[in-house]
Amino acid sequence: MTAFLFAVLAAAGNIAGAAAVTARPRWSPRSLELLLAFAAGFLLVVSLTGLLPEAVERGGRDAALIVLVGFLLVHLTQHALVGHFHFGEETHQVSRQVSASALAGLLLHTIVDGVAIASAFQVEAELGMLVFGAVFLHKVPEGLAIASLWIASGRSRASALGAAGALGVATVLGFVLTTVVDPLAELGLALSAGVTLYVGASNLIPEFQGKAGWTHNLVFFVACGVALALRAMLGH
Repeated sequence: MTAFLFAVLAAAGNIAGAAAVTARPRWSPRSLELLLAFAAGFLLVVSLTGLLPEAVERGGRDAALIVLVGFLLVHLTQHALVGHFHFGEETHQVSRQVSASALAGLLLHTIVDGVAIASAFQVEAELGMLVFGAVFLHKVPEGLAIASLWIASGRSRASALGAAGALGVATVLGFVLTTVVDPLAELGLALSAGVTLYVGASNLIPEFQGKAGWTHNLVFFVACGVALALRAMLGH
């Protein structure tokens, strides 16, 4: 039950991000960039030092192939099939087709978020808490992104909240599926490692790369340190 509550809390991150768009006329770009920088560092550490080693230990060398599948799956659904998507507030008008395609891609991604939380908690509670933290950190900008796209395509703010709610439901669905579908439970860690690595390295880092000054990079490295410190404190 405790693990399920963490999945629900992670899903709530999508709603929180969408609410930040619908409740105020504009989100501070710098605040979002710093949040993305922190989330990127946290996700990379969790993926490379938490999910990946556990996946290889349990699945052997074949786990690397599943990690690759997870990595490629996110690229396919968020970039190859969707011509316009980024983690941030959308300020340009987009078509309804683009926003719908982005939602479809994110639905698949958020299902894997639920898989990641469930798989990690099945290993041990400490790893589950780390993965929950990593998932939640990118859930907020994810909800913000889909709500912005929804509004930029001419839809209402209420429907934008609904789109983010669908992402939250998909997260919980991924968690439930992992607890009842044995193959998914066995492959979940490796699949989650690939997805988490992609989100951190290919989705989030480019959002603040090239920004002037050292603040973004400092926040990124601090996040790496925080994640490593949490691993040590939790005994993982």
